[in-house]
Amino acid sequence: MAQLPPNMGGANGKVVYIDTEGTFRPERLRQIAESKGVSADAAMDNIIYARCYTSEHLVQLLVEAASLMVSDEDRFALVVVDSIMGVFRVDYSGRGELSERQQHLGRVMSKLQKMSEEFNVAVLLTNQVMADPGGGCAFMPSHPKPVGGHILAHYSTTRIFLRKGRAEQRVAKVFDSPWLPEAECVFEIYGGGVRNGSD
Repeated sequence: MAQLPPNMGGANGKVVYIDTEGTFRPERLRQIAESKGVSADAAMDNIIYARCYTSEHLVQLLVEAASLMVSDEDRFALVVVDSIMGVFRVDYSGRGELSERQQHLGRVMSKLQKMSEEFNVAVLLTNQVMADPGGGCAFMPSHPKPVGGHILAHYSTTRIFLRKGRAEQRVAKVFDSPWLPEAECVFEIYGGGVRNGSD
């Protein structure tokens, strides 16, 4: 959608995709592009992909992405970090390193916020969830909560929680937003991308 022209609901720009977990699938993007009537090769040429291994590497990649946005004649529309907490959970383990992890996360989130404002790009972060160790009791399971704590929550403008629904359906719930009410919608993943869920 970021690459489509505005008259087709897109943002008419390139995408930076930073992959911290090795889940990027170019064949899936080709499939979606072809279903939208877009050249798969052109769509792939407009995605700047980088595999990220550490939180320091993430900082370096963000600096490189910003320099591309300055030097490239084409407009960038979207920066994706999939998943923002993947590298932080590897680099910092246990409660003893929690403070240092959160400070480093705050610096990375600040860079992403400045990049969004300076280059007028949307930033999409995926995140991991974990069971809340103190949130449930023996007969009632706790609901998963996002990793990253208050730092990630405060820097994020709109947070959407995704979960599996019935059969092939997924549920997207607006978890926190300054301008959207808390609501849910059902959608399905199919060969051409996503579509409204059928009841």
